[in-house]
Amino acid sequence: MALLHKTDIRPTKLELLSTWLPAQDWYAGPPAPVVDRVGAARFDDPAGEVGLEVMLVRVGDGPVLHVPLTYRGAPLDGASRFLVGTTEHGVLGRRWVYDAAGDPVFVKVLGDAIRDGAEQAVEELHGDGGVTVREPNLLLRGTGSTAPSPGETVEVTGGEVTRIRTTAGELHLFRLPAAQTTAESTLTGEWQAADAPVVLARLLA
Repeated sequence: MALLHKTDIRPTKLELLSTWLPAQDWYAGPPAPVVDRVGAARFDDPAGEVGLEVMLVRVGDGPVLHVPLTYRGAPLDGASRFLVGTTEHGVLGRRWVYDAAGDPVFVKVLGDAIRDGAEQAVEELHGDGGVTVREPNLLLRGTGSTAPSPGETVEVTGGEVTRIRTTAGELHLFRLPAAQTTAESTLTGEWQAADAPVVLARLLA
């Protein structure tokens, strides 16, 4: 279960992405974008320390973009090139926001979700009015896989397909997710306005 707080975040995640996206080689939109959220879902960090979010966004009438993020209470050593920015959370204080491709916790959890055929975490929202369970607006599904669980990250290369090579196989993140194919060993995402599930990631041996 993903524990969330109903509070202010400054700057917002979408504001951070509006400055981060134009620097990415797979982004082809305007230089000062207004970023809209299409859908988002969480995975659980087994240790309960790192926030793990799969987010889909769009700029204007452009394509849907896959921008998974992680949230940490301190900088991640050796990951400065993956830093999206910092934000002030009304409950948790300063948070370091990373492109999840460079966060080993996300890589491990994503790979295991694909292997195990897992879905997104239940989101429990805590606020002044008590605790509620938030209805998901993005449905994630792993297909199952016989590929090994990802090991330590060796190399991350960018592009429309971000390749994460580990000591036990490779993960591909599709930044411009495509309509679902028959490929196995994938994570798919589906939201209300989608014509069909899209492939967000693939695990390779």
